[in-house]
Amino acid sequence: MYDVFSLPPVTFPKGFLWGSATAGHQIEGDNVHSQAWQNEQSPEFYKDDPERRVRAPSGKACDHYRLYREDVELIAGLGHQAYRMSIEWSRIEPDQGQWDHAAVAHYVDLLERLVARGIRVFVTLHHFTHPLWFDQLGAFAKADNRRYFERYLTFLLPKISSYVSGWNVINEFNQWGGLTAGVSIAPLKFNMLRIHALGYHLIKQYSRAPVSSAHAFIHWFPRRFNDTLDQRMTAFADFTTNEFFFHALRTGELVYPNVDAEYDPEVKGALDFWSVNYYTRHMVDARLAKLDAPRFRHKQLRMIPMPFYLEEMYPEGLIANLERLRDYPVYITENGCCCDDDRFRIVYLALHLSALHEAIERGVEVRGYFYWSLMDNYEWTTFLPRFGLVAVDPHTYQRTPKPSGWLYREIIGANGFSGATVRRFLSELPTLPLSEPHGQRD
Repeated sequence: MYDVFSLPPVTFPKGFLWGSATAGHQIEGDNVHSQAWQNEQSPEFYKDDPERRVRAPSGKACDHYRLYREDVELIAGLGHQAYRMSIEWSRIEPDQGQWDHAAVAHYVDLLERLVARGIRVFVTLHHFTHPLWFDQLGAFAKADNRRYFERYLTFLLPKISSYVSGWNVINEFNQWGGLTAGVSIAPLKFNMLRIHALGYHLIKQYSRAPVSSAHAFIHWFPRRFNDTLDQRMTAFADFTTNEFFFHALRTGELVYPNVDAEYDPEVKGALDFWSVNYYTRHMVDARLAKLDAPRFRHKQLRMIPMPFYLEEMYPEGLIANLERLRDYPVYITENGCCCDDDRFRIVYLALHLSALHEAIERGVEVRGYFYWSLMDNYEWTTFLPRFGLVAVDPHTYQRTPKPSGWLYREIIGANGFSGATVRRFLSELPTLPLSEPHGQRD
């Protein structure tokens, strides 16, 4: 742990943009035409959790689709200047070639309300979910299916572009397939790069707002720092999840291990900013089949009662990662802490914002920060992880800002903070119960 009460005062650059982020499927509820919803209804969904202690379907999620008007006021009341959200393709085109104009009107109303409250909106066009019919056609794994995404964007973009201040075409496709997927994942990753470029160039026909795709920037770290094999496999992990993406967008060259490189001029330069999602570091062990190593014992934090879910605060990784991105402006489009005890979130915020400020001092042009997430939401298979600045009652859907939410509001208002700011919201450094098992990887 760090002494957050002793952090020196920091002030962010004039015009720095502060906000929060969400994803449609995780907060809206009843996304019944999506492939994710369909997967949640399958018995296979519970195979690893037959007693359903952890896994659950999304259901109503946070009921945001119904409560969006109140949520706009919540966002404004917490002082957020920006909001990153996704639009659900499965609501706009529930059946192939059939447009739901009521769903379009819903999103337009949401966007209008946000803009009317002075909130700049960053829209993600694909955040892990898409229509079930598209999934049944092979989704993005088939190169020819790009035409369906193109048709969707051609329909949607003219209707929403005037409200949008920033774009993410796709969320985090760089990490799809994991570390050991091998050659089989290369065609999908190449296809996703081309789909990103397709989205980029289409958006440019309707919007002057900057465009990127959100990148899950994983900070890989060798389990044995001076071990040659761990070092090499750490470099391999970085290449297959990070550098292949950066290299392609900088040069147009699509490169991945054990396949011939390809060149696509449409991919080169198809971004206006780096969109960075950063949470923690991950350890690499060359002697494990999946390469995924346990964390250092002294850094393991289990902040929720969920098996296999160990977190680590590693703000240093944010500085190291951002220093690789000096050629374009940067927005942090996700950064957050999963915990039941909100005091850990306060510590996480203070540490990572301090690290972010240092990266700016080192010359990285960071223009904004979006905390993940606005509210406790559905985390793809479960409701147990809580990332939100706002608590959500699972029965009434009542929203209640947490102390971290009020701290963040004060940081936004001051465009900075100090250890004294943190002390107003945190009386002492948090600790975990002694019964929590930190000494082993479950």
